[in-house]
Amino acid sequence: MDRQRKTDDTVQSLLYGETDMVPTEMDYINIISNASMMVKFVLLLLLFFSVMSWAIIIIKIRYIRKAFRESDIFIDYFWKSRDLAGAFTKAKQLGGSPVARIFRIGYAELRKLNPSGKPGEEPAAEKGAPSLRQGFSGSDNVKRALRRAINTEMTRITQMVPFLATTGNTTPFIGLFGTVWGIMNSFHGIGQRGSASLAVVAPGISEALVATAAGLAVAIPAVIAFNHFMQKIRVIETELHSFSADFLNILDRDILR
Repeated sequence: MDRQRKTDDTVQSLLYGETDMVPTEMDYINIISNASMMVKFVLLLLLFFSVMSWAIIIIKIRYIRKAFRESDIFIDYFWKSRDLAGAFTKAKQLGGSPVARIFRIGYAELRKLNPSGKPGEEPAAEKGAPSLRQGFSGSDNVKRALRRAINTEMTRITQMVPFLATTGNTTPFIGLFGTVWGIMNSFHGIGQRGSASLAVVAPGISEALVATAAGLAVAIPAVIAFNHFMQKIRVIETELHSFSADFLNILDRDILR
């Protein structure tokens, strides 16, 4: 019996160094505080990516929700009123709507074609100059203005989103670097102490696993958010192009005909 007990104690000593050192739960704070400087740097870098990506996620969620909500309000008003001047006033009140912003730019360009301030009336042609009906379509200017406005809006909407893709692509490899470094430390400890017990190997392995877990914890939300935002951005882009086409059709049919 005594021999069996000694054997069990020996096995536990080989695995954990001492029997009273068997952990009942993971103490992550101690693992991080006792990690090597390189692993701490890796974790600090991952923390930076995490904070930045979550800040972008929160900002973009609020921005896109507001864009959808106010765009729905503006489009509903636009089709119900069919009053361009009233829609322009409404668009100025809905600054978070990409659709309202491109309408304001298109309407401003339309006003330049008709300085009298009544878009329903064709501008009077100067003597010797062709009118809108003679070889020149006034909607071309509006079309170019809308195209520029859409490009500007898409640049604004996609701003900061690529950082999420960068985070999702790079942080697992940063965590993997920390993993490799932790394993190197483990083998270095084995070589110095000449022992392969977990008391020697465990600290480096713990560093490695923490770095891997941290890299994945940062990357997974960033990838999910990136895919979600890109899907929403494609919807907004389609909505902008659809509204632009409808607006130009109204101009060609009812105003600049």
